[in-house]
Amino acid sequence: MPRKPNTTIELAEDDLQQGQALLTQQHQVATLSAEHEAKVRAVAAQIGYQLPADCTDPDLIQRDIAANMRRSVEACLEVGRGIRVLREACGHGEFIERLDALGIDDGVARKFMRSVTRFASLGSDSALTRALGNQSKLFEMLVLDDEEIQELELTGQTGELSLDDVATMSVKELRKALRETREDKKALAQVNADKNAKIDELSAALAKKPKVIVVQPVEEAKQLRQEVVATAYEVESTLQGTLRKAFSDLEQLAQQTGEDHRSFTAALVRNLEVTLMAIRSEFHLPELHPDQLPGWQTLLGLDDLPEA
Repeated sequence: MPRKPNTTIELAEDDLQQGQALLTQQHQVATLSAEHEAKVRAVAAQIGYQLPADCTDPDLIQRDIAANMRRSVEACLEVGRGIRVLREACGHGEFIERLDALGIDDGVARKFMRSVTRFASLGSDSALTRALGNQSKLFEMLVLDDEEIQELELTGQTGELSLDDVATMSVKELRKALRETREDKKALAQVNADKNAKIDELSAALAKKPKVIVVQPVEEAKQLRQEVVATAYEVESTLQGTLRKAFSDLEQLAQQTGEDHRSFTAALVRNLEVTLMAIRSEFHLPELHPDQLPGWQTLLGLDDLPEA
């Protein structure tokens, strides 16, 4: 008579294998969960977001965002921090669903996160944060460069825009002022570009003229005069552009702060005048009336050049 198989032993072995597989799976899930939680905490620490109840649960983060949306500009920045961490905490495809639950459009969420990058480093008690006052102004200010925002915070002024303007203007007025600031900056860049292009044009025109080894004293003098004129034109361009802009910035700052910078700028101008007077004296140069001054094209001898 054949022996019956020991089913009790076989069932025990199957249970043991299933238990080991389950433990391995649980260990893998726990490892992935720990890694995910560490990543979420790292993002929160990086941008200064206080996790609600020190927990990485997306539900708690979502509720924290909803509460912050009802408060001040600093709360708006906290919303941005929360959204950034929420994006990290969510699984694939879950982030947009949670934004929908919060009633936040994806584009607005991106503005909140950009606000954190741009403004959060200033701190909740910064002059600019206090001047902004509301979410709409915060978003409008995103058009400024990081350098302009830092300048506004440190000096109270960037271009024609001041902290008082930011605090007192309506959102519509602020939008218009920011647009004008951007246009002024673009126009100044264009002026400098045109000036540099003119210098390059004159330099190129001079380069086309062959450098003649001393054949006639008159030709040598003409060549040297053209080189001197090109140098003088570049110096004047620097004075009219870079130095004039710097003086204008000081004058605008003086209007805001009441501090008088004219003695300082006058000393700089006087130093330049003394240098020019010394050159005039050294080379015994005569005085000329402004009406007698020829143009740069005439001085360079370029009046007879063909059109480009």
